[in-house]
Amino acid sequence: PSMLSENELNQIFETIYQYFTPLPSAEITFEANPDDLTPQKLQEFKKTPINRLSIGIQTFNENTLSFLNRAHSKEEALNCIKNAQNIGFDKLNLDLIYGIQTMSLKDFEKDVNQLLALNSQHISAYCLTIEEKTTFGKWLEKGKLENVNDQQAIEHYQLMIDLFNQKGFEQYEISNFAKNQNYAKHNTNYWKGKKYLGIGPGAHSFDGKVRQYNISNNPKYIRALSSNTIPFDSEILTQKDFVNEYIMTSLRTKWGTNLNEVDNLLDGNFLIKQESLINNFLKKKLIHLESNTLFLTSEGKLLADYISSELFI
Repeated sequence: PSMLSENELNQIFETIYQYFTPLPSAEITFEANPDDLTPQKLQEFKKTPINRLSIGIQTFNENTLSFLNRAHSKEEALNCIKNAQNIGFDKLNLDLIYGIQTMSLKDFEKDVNQLLALNSQHISAYCLTIEEKTTFGKWLEKGKLENVNDQQAIEHYQLMIDLFNQKGFEQYEISNFAKNQNYAKHNTNYWKGKKYLGIGPGAHSFDGKVRQYNISNNPKYIRALSSNTIPFDSEILTQKDFVNEYIMTSLRTKWGTNLNEVDNLLDGNFLIKQESLINNFLKKKLIHLESNTLFLTSEGKLLADYISSELFI
């Protein structure tokens, strides 16, 4: 998005406002990397309706930035954040990566403390994952790179949680932390199964029943638009899909998985059907049950994907 000029961004907003009435409380988040956020660019973005920046910091460690093949330096990251705040962007999300093989626990602690010193109200933290057909994936295949060490990732994660808690950050979703309930509105809507509209190549939409996803090939997408069509695929969610997606997304959040909601989707008693499994997770202190709602414990958050998949119908 940061490749776009002020004029191009305003064209997009003008088109949106032809069809949708802007709300005073609308959260308009703009994703960018530190090397893109020059003072000039920030001044341009400030003249648009954008009111929240999500910045891909990932790390402040120069060696790790090089390892990750990031284009920005520590200095650029620090400067872009300070410049954004000085220009008036008081709503910032900063991205952090943990579990990086080359980072010691001490180095990672420095990263977290540096991030916390920047007075952002929201942080997203993700464990490094190595995907196939990426540079890291190819290195892994050739033995040039070790895979993520689970124990190291856990140590990074637990240290991070402790430091975030000390500074008043609430973990409202597995990978997302906020001060003073400054939750990301768009992401929260996804986790709560709300409707959303995605525009552009590769964008996804959901109307409450059907999920639609545009093709991600830019030239094909543009050619289709010239003939007044939008190239997309779609799927109608089954009852099973709804239940499993609700479990998967809600269990990751501070609001938990409401079993009454699951029963409404299933027309049946989920707690009784999954009683043995739920009791096993309760016994192992991976979840707790309160007001007929399931919540992950601190230990359970380390196994969130496993627990939710086991609870699938």
